[in-house]
Amino acid sequence: MKDEIFIMQKKEIEIAEYHLHKHQPDQLQFEVYPLNEYLADSDGHAQKPHIHSFYQIIWFMEGEGKHFVDFNEFEVSANNIFFISKNQIHYFDESPNYEGVIIHFNEMFLIDNETNVNLFLKHHLFNSFEKGPSFKIENNTVANFEYLVTQMQAEMQSTELFGHKDFLKHLLNLFLIQIQRSGKRGGCNGLCINTLSNVVFVKFKQLVEANFKNTHTVSEYADMLNISTKTLAKYTKEVSTKTPLEIISDRITLEAKRLLFNTEQNVNEIGFQLGFEDPSYFVKFFKKQTGQSPNQFRKVIP
Repeated sequence: MKDEIFIMQKKEIEIAEYHLHKHQPDQLQFEVYPLNEYLADSDGHAQKPHIHSFYQIIWFMEGEGKHFVDFNEFEVSANNIFFISKNQIHYFDESPNYEGVIIHFNEMFLIDNETNVNLFLKHHLFNSFEKGPSFKIENNTVANFEYLVTQMQAEMQSTELFGHKDFLKHLLNLFLIQIQRSGKRGGCNGLCINTLSNVVFVKFKQLVEANFKNTHTVSEYADMLNISTKTLAKYTKEVSTKTPLEIISDRITLEAKRLLFNTEQNVNEIGFQLGFEDPSYFVKFFKKQTGQSPNQFRKVIP
């Protein structure tokens, strides 16, 4: 955990927020770049903490270093693929030797409807706040991913061809499905769309992401899923090392950290925004989760 890195920089820079063709909704909401060119063109901005309102895939094909995501430091090595969701605070280190690919797209480009497949892609690959944000791909699968990226890059130059946007959508979905099938995230097992516990777990995470600001109890989420708290706990145990309550608390804590770091709201305002009517209870909750009070977390370390 590297909270200190972010706290030290909070007073030194503003947290920039980036958008994908925000004022040009008719533009294609998809981009793909060579990673070394993207970093060079960013003029150092990618090496400063920032957020964006779109999704980002970062494939480090070559190079070693560190990547910083939501107050944690992660090792980078060849064929790590990072999945950065909307509003995650992240930044690159200063390594000049990365080779790879970076892909940007907005939510509607990824998802046309909430099928189980789309739920897995959105809430297992991108919104996995209880796991690390990166997958490792094995050497025997690299060629599959390279082929899909090459197809994306070629299609980006073929804007007048029939079905241009839909073709890119299919390529992106194939890339994500391939990760879901063959990518390895630490010691976590891959989830299976045909397993009831996996499906319920991903739907639970979807509900947490949508409701964590005002829904804090396991029983409320179990009711939304039309199952008992015991069943939710059982399914979660089959998939995760954390309990349902820990997953809910982790998401609330993560948002509290983001707001403390990235806004000037006072602690009471943040607590109220996260569903705590009693400010003292929010402080106790945050300290129990992090070992620090909200103000200590915000404090600049000398």
